[in-house]
Amino acid sequence: KEEDVRTLEPDMLLLKKVDLRGVTVTAKGKTVDFVSRFFAPKYGVNEDPVTGSAHCALVPYWAKKLGKKDLLAHQVSRRGGELLCRDQGDRVIISGRAVSYLQGVITL
Repeated sequence: KEEDVRTLEPDMLLLKKVDLRGVTVTAKGKTVDFVSRFFAPKYGVNEDPVTGSAHCALVPYWAKKLGKKDLLAHQVSRRGGELLCRDQGDRVIISGRAVSYLQGVITL
């Protein structure tokens, strides 16, 4: 359930031992198609606020389960974010709002 995803308090020390890049939890949403959270403490990210790569796996799963290609997702981390997603079969299109926090120049 969405509330279970929202209130989950994972053991980060235990998750650090999992031999994976990260762990995603998800559930059907109340006002969106699905909600999720992503944890990767093994790589120094206890909880990622909004994770595009996780949605590349979640979108095909939920598209099939819900029988639709266009989905509205909400990553319910503390900062969180909404993602507009489309399952295109061989790829996932993700869009949403972003805020610039750093600008720089790379010289090669």
